[in-house]
Amino acid sequence: MTEGTRNYAIVTAAYWGFTLTDGALRMLVLLHFFRLGYSPFTLAFLFLLYEAAGVVANLIGGWLAARYGITRMLAVGLGTQIVGFLLLSCLSPGWTAAASVAWVVMAQGVCGVAKDLTKTASKSAIKVAEAAARSEDSEGRLFRWVAWFTGSKNAMKGVGFFLGGLLLEALGFRGALWAMATMLGLILLGVLTALPAMMGKAKASKSARELFAKNRGVNLLALARVALFGARDVWFVVGVPVFLYASGWTFTMVGTFLALWTIGYGIVQAAAPAFIARSPDGLSSEVPAARLWSAALAAIAFAIAALLASGSGLRPDLVLVAGLGLFGFAFAVNSSLHSYLILAYAGSEKAAEDVGFYYAANALGRFSGTLLSGLLYQAGGLTACLLGSGLMLVLCCAATLALPERSTG
Repeated sequence: MTEGTRNYAIVTAAYWGFTLTDGALRMLVLLHFFRLGYSPFTLAFLFLLYEAAGVVANLIGGWLAARYGITRMLAVGLGTQIVGFLLLSCLSPGWTAAASVAWVVMAQGVCGVAKDLTKTASKSAIKVAEAAARSEDSEGRLFRWVAWFTGSKNAMKGVGFFLGGLLLEALGFRGALWAMATMLGLILLGVLTALPAMMGKAKASKSARELFAKNRGVNLLALARVALFGARDVWFVVGVPVFLYASGWTFTMVGTFLALWTIGYGIVQAAAPAFIARSPDGLSSEVPAARLWSAALAAIAFAIAALLASGSGLRPDLVLVAGLGLFGFAFAVNSSLHSYLILAYAGSEKAAEDVGFYYAANALGRFSGTLLSGLLYQAGGLTACLLGSGLMLVLCCAATLALPERSTG
């Protein structure tokens, strides 16, 4: 095993552990506060700072990873998540509702910083590890590694949904958080002892202007990413679970479905290279594929909205489940393809900064989608959420149409 392959395996394992606890945390917070009687919109509000914090965390994290090394930033991300868990564990049942919400939003913001610091460091490490293990099939290796990393991460998030419910039932809210903090502490120790301390260290940007002055491919792909993930979360965060619950599903059924959907989504992401024609230069076939899958996603969102609004006689919840299956498949392939393209466009000397900029856009899309999910569902139900999703995907498709078909790094 080459050093690059070894480092890739270590980073992937560390991120699996982090994602397992991150998925469990989301379910812990949702279930705990739903049980306390909080409304769906309030539940969405609990995650707004979590998403917003990721915008800044990605930008700063990419710069810090280039300046101080990816290993150190991965360790900082894991350590910050531990702090977030310990803060949440301090929540007292005797506090007022307003104080509880404010404390959870603050602690969730800390966890949001942790998530995106860890994600930026981990995905930047793939670029560095792949370069160390490069062979004649370098671009093919990079796509396979990115697809497997991204897909397995989301499958682990789905497993984390189950873990969150299990730990809440077995250990309670505080005990579950302590258990997850202990698990992350062991992972942190492994990262510090197993990875090169200076992995990925490069010359960092000296000014904010230089930090934001990315090449055309990175900028356009970042715009597409804002629209792509906003289009997912605008109906997935609040609209889908509330709609299914209102259709007669139990909370357990809703949680199980979302977990299984996320696991399936991750499996498709990992298999994405099998659905994409490959090119020797790594872009001339992959960029047109991104355009095609973006257009397909927009068509699916509009089609589901039309079926729900038509009064066709079909059970609305079954229409949604079938539609989510199609949407999830196309979204998984497109998301995995985008995750590859950012590394293909990223400059080799400042890959961490380029990746951080891109995932700041990802966090901005999640934040926008989370906020609009509650607002649009309240204004016009799931149909309004789906129409909003379709319009965002039209923007995503327009951005991908302008993507260059050769590297601009």
